[in-house]
Amino acid sequence: MELLWYEYAIIILAGLLAGCINTLAGNGSAITLSILTEYLGLPANIANGTNRIGVLTQGVAGTIGFYRNGKLDLKKGQTTIIATCLGAFIGVAVAVQISNGAFVIIYRYLMVAVLLILLIRPKRWISIAQDDHRPISPWIQWPLYLVLGFYGGFIQMGMGVFYLASLVLVSRYTLVKGNALKTFVVGLYTIVVLAIFHYRGLVRWDMGLILAIGQALGGFLTAEFASRYKYANEVAYGLLLCIVLVALWSLFLAG
Repeated sequence: MELLWYEYAIIILAGLLAGCINTLAGNGSAITLSILTEYLGLPANIANGTNRIGVLTQGVAGTIGFYRNGKLDLKKGQTTIIATCLGAFIGVAVAVQISNGAFVIIYRYLMVAVLLILLIRPKRWISIAQDDHRPISPWIQWPLYLVLGFYGGFIQMGMGVFYLASLVLVSRYTLVKGNALKTFVVGLYTIVVLAIFHYRGLVRWDMGLILAIGQALGGFLTAEFASRYKYANEVAYGLLLCIVLVALWSLFLAG
């Protein structure tokens, strides 16, 4: 479809907003997938593949921002990284074979669970002292991050929320350092995921690159903000809570 100049601006701004949300909390793909399907008219499976272009660019840009400010610790996150990437590769193999509609019900009730976790003892989310990295049993880490990786490879939408919750509450990262690792891991596995979608002809590069411009800028600026701002943990918690509430409203009440 032929786009007018102001439509390019709208799409880039939507990507910018999604990049900011994804880098600081998660679920920005709800915006980009809506743009791709409702505004640009792509089928769901092609939108799922096209969306990964922006996920990759914001992951790279956000990782650079976190790394240059000393918030990304790859050594302590090795098990998490490997397990998530393996799960993502399995997830994308399934995603290119079947539709993603079956995950809507699961996603809906996972969001309810995340909301309850957010509201119970919120200090666990914003405490600086949380970042102690005490040893976690591999019997917990491997299954958890394999499942999260599978979900991310399959559909991506909401992955950031669930992944960040696991990094903070299970692996005991602060919100900022958890966001840094989340941004890196999602960007890393998206390289392979995007390649697979492209190989299956499920990527519209022309449309995806427009969104990706805004997402890359949003990812970098938000990573810089989160790394430097004193109260970034509190801001991330508030945004995450808002994202979950909006997601639940759209899933249960809208329409």
